[in-house]
Amino acid sequence: MTGAVPPYLAPGRDLRLDFFRGLALWFIYLDHVPDNIVSWLTVRNYGFSDATEIFVFISGYTAVIAYSRMMLRDGWPRAAIRIYRRVWQLYVAHILLFVAFTAQIAYFSIARDTPQLIEEMQLMGLGQNPYQAIVETVLLKFRPVNLDVLPLYIVLLAAFPVALPALLRWPYAVLLASISFYAATSHWNWNLPGYPDEKVWFFNPMAWQVVFYSGAVLAVVAHRLVTLDRLKWILATLALAYLAFAAIIALSWHYNALARLIPDWIARQIYPIDKTNIDILRFIHFLAMAWLVRSAVRPNARFLSWPILDPIRRCGEHSLQIFCLGTFLAVTAQVIVAHYEDSTVSQLSVSFAGIAIMSLAAYAASWFKAESRGTRS
Repeated sequence: MTGAVPPYLAPGRDLRLDFFRGLALWFIYLDHVPDNIVSWLTVRNYGFSDATEIFVFISGYTAVIAYSRMMLRDGWPRAAIRIYRRVWQLYVAHILLFVAFTAQIAYFSIARDTPQLIEEMQLMGLGQNPYQAIVETVLLKFRPVNLDVLPLYIVLLAAFPVALPALLRWPYAVLLASISFYAATSHWNWNLPGYPDEKVWFFNPMAWQVVFYSGAVLAVVAHRLVTLDRLKWILATLALAYLAFAAIIALSWHYNALARLIPDWIARQIYPIDKTNIDILRFIHFLAMAWLVRSAVRPNARFLSWPILDPIRRCGEHSLQIFCLGTFLAVTAQVIVAHYEDSTVSQLSVSFAGIAIMSLAAYAASWFKAESRGTRS
């Protein structure tokens, strides 16, 4: 490891981050279209975790890269100000997305005479008590279906300035504290209140922070993981065995013949596999995938620069805009598919059309970014 430096100090851009974040955004869009045959291409149907873990993990990793350099160069106050500026951007994006999302649902519900769509998207609170719902929206407590990820990221990033100095000095202590908080949250079922009053956050920030800080700590200590390469075949075997077990369980949710092969004692031990508090089985499943990806895909992997994969990388570069666009498009896709009675052709059409629109938007964002800097890419 001579000359190795942590990722947050390494020059250049790690294309793996853009690639896998862009891929996660595509997967999230495909998974948000109900009963979508194309979602069988995503990781959700083959294990316990899904694209949400990928997105949150990379968000923690990139947060360290983006703000640690600024803290070391300009001091902690400047870095904290920049972080809260980003938090504000995320907050504004969420509120605008909520408005666009709500207007979209209302339009389709009226135009197609499908009032059940409002209930399906969990917008009933807005009609029953609109003033209260608006207040709760501003407080991030009222979140319709598919609008949970940005509030989670807002809360995690808002707490990040406090943790950043400790991350750079004592990364393992931060990781231990994160895991301990996760364990306590799971044991005592802590969560933030939602709206209506009986609800809580679907993505519990007190639990999901363990994924965010796992990524953040990795950005600090990744150069030290070479010591584990002596055990790479053992770790890879264990990871593959766990992923195979998870795949069998996940596929059994779709195929009764496979479900009958799962012993009752296993079912009693593993269920329920909670997403809200990121069940330990989900977390381990993601870590197993992450380890295998880390072993197989190096920062300089040639395929990451292939032109055919450029749309994925571009989406990863502009994750906030593409996430918001994908969430908006998923509702349109759902309405279209329902109109055509869940036909395979409609599912294929909205899936590939949505990805094409997201990719075009990412290219447009790159062009505008280059224009603002006075150069064209």
